[in-house]
Amino acid sequence: MDTIPEEALQSGFLVDSIGAHGSRTMMLKELRLLLAASDGSTTYEGFQSLIVEDNVLLKRTLATRKESFRRLRELYALDDSTILFRALRDLWQSDIDAQPLLALLCAVARDPVLRAGAEMILSLKTGQGVTPQMIEQATEQTYPGRFNPTTLANIGRHAASTWQQSGHLRGRAQKVRVQAVCRPEALAYALFLGHLCGQRGEGLFTTLWCRLLDAPTHILHDQAFAASQAGWIDYRHTGMVTEVGFSHLLREKE
Repeated sequence: MDTIPEEALQSGFLVDSIGAHGSRTMMLKELRLLLAASDGSTTYEGFQSLIVEDNVLLKRTLATRKESFRRLRELYALDDSTILFRALRDLWQSDIDAQPLLALLCAVARDPVLRAGAEMILSLKTGQGVTPQMIEQATEQTYPGRFNPTTLANIGRHAASTWQQSGHLRGRAQKVRVQAVCRPEALAYALFLGHLCGQRGEGLFTTLWCRLLDAPTHILHDQAFAASQAGWIDYRHTGMVTEVGFSHLLREKE
């Protein structure tokens, strides 16, 4: 598991959270509903009101609405002052097919428990079976003795569902590894997360964030070019030199 540097914590990465996956998945359906009901001016308080008062997530009880808000806040921050979320929202509406990986990247950055199983998932070959127990074991190896058996079982089940939502797994009772669908928006976000973690140049294409995209390096470079054409990143690749900038996602005030 890649180490999150201290400076990245200011951008919204988390390293000491208990992790939302003890009780929830990455909640892709709920995030889609929330962001579809909001706009670029929606504040943290606005998101809370949409969920708790307006019930845009279509939850049956007030308690479930409040719990959903709490978990979405843990996973995505829901606040433009957190640059991790602001960049996610900048890229979100452009392509619905990019949303599963956009959500996963942010959730992995903010949930250390989900991050603990990432390397195990990425190491599997296409078609290989995956069980919640495999994720439990990876979590226990990263955090020995931290979680009781019941919590570990919950983590395994919820994380398996998250990896299915992201496109890395397929199947219900019997899940298998498949290749996720990478789009230029997700590539731009993955490079941005690598930048926030201190990587530069060609090193941006070798981080955990880019490996989560499930695509070979030459495809990532092709998509970096597409992302630059759309104005999401600044990209230049000539010979052995790669330059990537983030003037749009960082903004002048950053």
